[in-house]
Amino acid sequence: MFTGIVQGVAQVESIEAREGLHTLRLKLPEGFDTDLAIGASVACDGCCLTVTERHAGGHADFDVMAQTLKLTTLGGLQVGSGLNVERAAKDGAEIGGHPLSGHVDATARIAEIRRPENNVVLRFAVDSPWMRYVFPKGYIGVNGCSLTVAESQRERDGSGWFEVWLIPETLRMTTFAEKQVGDAVHLEIDRSTQVVVDTVRDALDEKLGPLLPLLEELARERGFDLTQLALPKTALPR
Repeated sequence: MFTGIVQGVAQVESIEAREGLHTLRLKLPEGFDTDLAIGASVACDGCCLTVTERHAGGHADFDVMAQTLKLTTLGGLQVGSGLNVERAAKDGAEIGGHPLSGHVDATARIAEIRRPENNVVLRFAVDSPWMRYVFPKGYIGVNGCSLTVAESQRERDGSGWFEVWLIPETLRMTTFAEKQVGDAVHLEIDRSTQVVVDTVRDALDEKLGPLLPLLEELARERGFDLTQLALPKTALPR
């Protein structure tokens, strides 16, 4: 488990690309590898990777298998690329962010960057069905960083966008300051949110069956979301 508090930025020193497997050699932040053991888990841009070999000077190797290369942005890394890194949380560790598993759910792209004074606002475009789990003031993991959703909007096709505000300290400790519009990032949704949303959807589907798609469409037209609101019967669109 990870906490979503990024501990620094690692640099890709080399990539050994073989069929179905990439071995990344990373230059870890100073002090990051203290007592780091072979087999330890490290979140690299939010993706849990295993230390396969250690080298002098704060370097370590990580194997990335074919399925991970397919589902994440790690296959597109180049020498010199930066990665947000966090070591696995120890028992009793302070959870400064929110619990993350290091399992990437989806990728999103940066749709817009705004820079008000002393802040940076990033807007991410998200495909369906993942937007159903994104709520204002909710948690989300973006490249391994625990962030709070400031604003979000869901479209009729289930896609949408959300925004986060980043303070200078977050920009200093992560790779977000280097990101550009169009860059892809990893998303890990909050598991408790997923459980609630899916449970509500399953309950509605069980009770309403074939009527549910029609009711959802009517609800959206009137500004409701049946997966977000526990509506009494009198509040359902008629």
